[in-house]
Amino acid sequence: MAAGSLLALLDDIATMLDDVSVMSTMAAKKTVGVLGDDLALNAQQVSGVDASRELSVVWAVTKGSLLNKVILVPIALWLNYISAPEVFNMPWLIPALLMVGGAYLCFEGFEKLAHQFLRSAKAKENHAAQIEHAIANPNIDLVALEKDKIKGAIRTDFILSAEIIVIALGVLKAYPVTDGIIPPQYRLMIALSLVAIGLTAIVYGLVAGIVKIDDLGLHLMLKKGSSIYKQVLRKIGSLLLAFAPKLMRTLTILGTAAMFLVGGSIIGHGIPTIHHFSEYLVEISAKVSMVGGVLTTISPILVDALVGLTVGAICVAVFSLGGQLLAKKS
Repeated sequence: MAAGSLLALLDDIATMLDDVSVMSTMAAKKTVGVLGDDLALNAQQVSGVDASRELSVVWAVTKGSLLNKVILVPIALWLNYISAPEVFNMPWLIPALLMVGGAYLCFEGFEKLAHQFLRSAKAKENHAAQIEHAIANPNIDLVALEKDKIKGAIRTDFILSAEIIVIALGVLKAYPVTDGIIPPQYRLMIALSLVAIGLTAIVYGLVAGIVKIDDLGLHLMLKKGSSIYKQVLRKIGSLLLAFAPKLMRTLTILGTAAMFLVGGSIIGHGIPTIHHFSEYLVEISAKVSMVGGVLTTISPILVDALVGLTVGAICVAVFSLGGQLLAKKS
């Protein structure tokens, strides 16, 4: 009996691993769209950091991202359990929490715009001078200097990670698993954990590569020798050096835009009127000849952007007003 139970357990483990592999692949494919936003957002978080600090900042954010996953995966599974019809029957719970996270992303994005365009020229010069002084002064702890940037990146990662995990959870729940000794919920937990860890490794591995493009370019440019091979390497290095700052500026813009698009999309999907309006625009756009395909793609993006900007502006206004009221009371 014991031997039979052991063989059954081993067979179930093998089946579970097969289920987990398929489930994880499916979930990763579904969440790959969010990965683009996550990559742009997190790559732009380390722009403006001294070259010697770049990988340290990326690693600090990566550790924060992994901690986010450690927190979010059990919470997602618990919320999925308590919101089920047979428990508390609260299907609105997870979407409502996602909308709060979406509003925070919109707030962060609009605050970045306000910080960039509403700050005085003198304030910008003072900030740049502080950064340059800190980089030039070996006695200043650059880790402490970048603490706010790291915290901001981890907060943003938390919201995006929550979205990715919820999307993955929805896909994994729909996957039919085989019966066995090991309960399906444990297979769900393992698959969700693998998705979370795998996507973290992909995103921050790419971020690390992106922020070191300029160093690679410099390394290639310093290659010595007159052979055609070395000349080609130096030319590639020169192109990479010229390309790196443009890429980082582009990622900074895309990262801020992604905050509005992701946040606006979450909120738009949570409000039926906005969601139906977006679907209506897609239907109308599809009927337009010649440019119908383009309009079908662009119209929901424009709706998400408009929702994100509006919600972000409202959140920043409310936050600023609340801060002023608290300052007056104190």
